[in-house]
Amino acid sequence: MDNPPIRVLIAKPGLDGHDRGAKVVVKALRDAGMEVIYTGRHQKVASITRIASDEDVDVVGLSVLSGAHALTEAGLEDVILVVGGTISEQSWPVLTELGYLIYPTGAVLTDIVAGITEAVATRTARTHDSDH
Repeated sequence: MDNPPIRVLIAKPGLDGHDRGAKVVVKALRDAGMEVIYTGRHQKVASITRIASDEDVDVVGLSVLSGAHALTEAGLEDVILVVGGTISEQSWPVLTELGYLIYPTGAVLTDIVAGITEAVATRTARTHDSDH
């Protein structure tokens, strides 16, 4: 039995209007066989959380050009969190501690696809092992 495709929500929180990088990542993930929902620019955290829950996604990816990545993931405990874009190196330890996968501006698309695929597979295996 084939595994269902990985479901990813890509969102642009905050006021940043630059979304070229997010669109490039969306295309790369779709080309890799993932189902991708792109919310567009200027999203509020509450909207991102609601959409992620409603769409039952495996991964939430935030494209940021500012500190807008600092959000609370209420209700998204089982979702893999990814942040990409211009992220200060001072934020990396905090984001890593919170469980985010981090892909700064210039990250290689195949690395993003592989990282998400591996994270979902690890989470799925962990969930499957705890069910037995």
